[in-house]
Amino acid sequence: MPVTSAHTLQLARETLDIEAAALLQAKTRLDDRFVDAVKLVLSVQGRVVVTGMGKSGHIGHKIAATLASTGTPAMFVHPGEASHGDLGMIQAIDVVLAISNSGESDELVAILPVLKRLGVPLLAMTGGLSSSLARHADIVLDCSVDKEACPLNLAPTASTTVQLAMGDALAVALLDARGFKPEDFARSHPGGALGRRLLTHVADVMRQGDAVPRVSPDTAFTALMREMSSKGLGATSVTDVDGRVLGVFTDGDLRRLIEKGTDLRNLKACDVMHANPHTIRVDALAVEAAEIMEQRRITSILVVDGSGLLCGALNTNDLMRAKVI
Repeated sequence: MPVTSAHTLQLARETLDIEAAALLQAKTRLDDRFVDAVKLVLSVQGRVVVTGMGKSGHIGHKIAATLASTGTPAMFVHPGEASHGDLGMIQAIDVVLAISNSGESDELVAILPVLKRLGVPLLAMTGGLSSSLARHADIVLDCSVDKEACPLNLAPTASTTVQLAMGDALAVALLDARGFKPEDFARSHPGGALGRRLLTHVADVMRQGDAVPRVSPDTAFTALMREMSSKGLGATSVTDVDGRVLGVFTDGDLRRLIEKGTDLRNLKACDVMHANPHTIRVDALAVEAAEIMEQRRITSILVVDGSGLLCGALNTNDLMRAKVI
């Protein structure tokens, strides 16, 4: 059949309509069984072992990954492999989440009696409310659909969408019940952008020691410029004898002095410094430093400890190298 724009778009829109309707119907069916499912998962000492065949198995993989990354230990076990040894991965302290649209998948049904003998709580997501899976389950979450989005009403489409959404709903309810926070999520995703933003502290990326430009208030202007140039920060701090920050002088300050025609030869650091500059605590998140720099339209910032003593410095290049921005 030739592909036409009108027909193709019509099928796509009908698919989305059917799947959206299936989700809304699933929403209306939610009741205390969902609450019981959340309580059941929270009560077990072990993991959520997700299982399912075919397309439901693919959905199960995603649900297990979502649960694990949001504070609920979870893993996926293939029901076919379970019959050949992988059942040993499941313990009585676990809970099994079995997914099947019909509830009659042979590989899944074969392991149900064994799970019951082990005393493992069984949570089912199925559209077959009178199926073998539903009869063995302790709690059934209704994932039935009126029809698949497939024009032949055969390929799992609307049913897998409902399964996936139900898994997301379960994960969200569990993370809320566990008091799961952004920093907890970041610990599960240290390699991602969120992990870097929530786990990277100023102390991890700042320049320190001799790499931090610093001068005293009575430092001659020429010496101040040598310090700035040698450290490559585009600025230098001005500190007292104890190391407390008094001010800062930047490349931008230099340009403004030159534009005014200021005679720089006899000036000292205290004459040109910007007093009481913006600083960031050493124990702050690097993303907080980035936000201050963006808001204040500055490219570098001094790092201080709780007493206001200089302990480091960083600029936007440092944050970009750390992939914080």
